Amino acid sequence: MLECLQINIRDANRGDIPALLLMIKALARHHGDDADVSAQSLTRDAFEDPPWIYIVVAEFEERIIGYAALCPLMQLQSSSRGIDMHHLFIEEEHRGRGVGKQLIDGAISKARDLNCSYMMVGTSRRNTAAQAVYLSYGFKKRPQSGAKFRIDI
Repeated sequence: MLECLQINIRDANRGDIPALLLMIKALARHHGDDADVSAQSLTRDAFEDPPWIYIVVAEFEERIIGYAALCPLMQLQSSSRGIDMHHLFIEEEHRGRGVGKQLIDGAISKARDLNCSYMMVGTSRRNTAAQAVYLSYGFKKRPQSGAKFRIDI
């Protein structure tokens, strides 16, 4: 096993945009998606008031090596705020060294700061390693409940 890295987990800032764009595009490529994200759209979504998303970053030796992007959720009937860990990404050379777990801890901390009572995360059915990590954290596997629909507007 590789040595665990001691990293700094913090809220992203505008200075992180170039590194974040590279990582967001790398994650999109990994999933076979097109990445239309730009510095302007990332600024709008993460750094305008109020933010649409929240991003926490993993910093090692003054360089961003990973991030978690968090999107607000709500269960209006129970007045429960939640957060969806929409993205979790670590640069390949730093994987397997505890960075993901530190980012998950940072995401949970951010969710608590936002008065959330739950966090959701999804992963590919084939990504059994990620599923094992989430289960070890106490995430509970949730069955799919019904169909989802989308319309472009």
